[in-house]
Amino acid sequence: MTKTVFTAADMEAFLRSGKSAADLPKNVLLTPSAKDVLRDGLGPVRAGGASAASSTAVPGVPILPDYEYHWTPGNDPKTPAEIQAFFDSPPIVAIKHRMVDIGKRMWAREYTDGNGGNLTIRVGDNLVLCTPTLVSKGFMTMEQMCLVDMEGKQVAGKFKRTSECLTHLAIMKRQPKCKACCHAHPPHGTAFAVAGVRPPTCMVPEADVFLGEIGLAEYGTPGTMEVADSVGKAGVDHMAVLMINHGVITWGKDVEDAFWKMENLEALCKVVWVASQLNRGKLMSMTTGQAKELIAVRKSLGMDDKRASWKECELCDNSEFQPGTVCQVPATSGPSGSSSSLNPEAEKLVKALTEQILASLK
Repeated sequence: MTKTVFTAADMEAFLRSGKSAADLPKNVLLTPSAKDVLRDGLGPVRAGGASAASSTAVPGVPILPDYEYHWTPGNDPKTPAEIQAFFDSPPIVAIKHRMVDIGKRMWAREYTDGNGGNLTIRVGDNLVLCTPTLVSKGFMTMEQMCLVDMEGKQVAGKFKRTSECLTHLAIMKRQPKCKACCHAHPPHGTAFAVAGVRPPTCMVPEADVFLGEIGLAEYGTPGTMEVADSVGKAGVDHMAVLMINHGVITWGKDVEDAFWKMENLEALCKVVWVASQLNRGKLMSMTTGQAKELIAVRKSLGMDDKRASWKECELCDNSEFQPGTVCQVPATSGPSGSSSSLNPEAEKLVKALTEQILASLK
């Protein structure tokens, strides 16, 4: 049975119609923000300039944080004077401050070393803000931010732009939803990248919702078009990409979103690594049915996922991460109402692997 996904906006409309939790359809799936609305109800807001104590206050829509920069297509500044005025304008200055703040958070979390790591934010059809080269991300200033075009040519800012902005631009050119990138060297994520190991799916719900499948990009010398092309291709369908022998790059609709995904990726890699030590590599996974529910949540949040049409055991196939690992499929009910048959394909795989292991022991 197909499940209906309720977002926060859907839940607000549902409650305004006079219905309650008891009226929710049995097959409805609530996003985290929809659950918040159901729990908190519709709070009062000021309407038409009325005071908070005014009896004219009406139910309103609680706002969500949104740091995405929206520009008018075809309206990029053209002349040097126009570009400089744009670079110094209040909205862009505010974004520069946010970049400085994110840089400090990257450094505080030990995601960067030396002058490593960089940030970019698209602010026009052909304009991108980026961090400077040879400056620690924990000690950047607003005055050090740079402005480049989509080919990497610097058009504003007295400090030289990061050489790795080409890698960020390679994703932005291929994926229109990519409005900001975060590149760093978080220890656990980078360890997976050095090992060339893609973290498993179907194990941590937050990672499956906010990251989806992790991408893997072949090594290329940092700052070159070789690595830019490799990462650019991997970034089309993956919001987090492990750069083999290098680090991690994540993207989102704004720089806060991109940084959060860096945190999600590092947390996932750390959890998987620790869990692997605790139980000799045997890890629990959710079922493919449960995984499909998380893909539906991703869709409700505006995130595409190439796995939406995948077959059951393709969705949670982690055999690349851990040979012999098979996904769990939803249990089927027999006449007695209990789980009946096991997945035949999984049984065949287990049998074949068992025979191989016994043969090697002999």
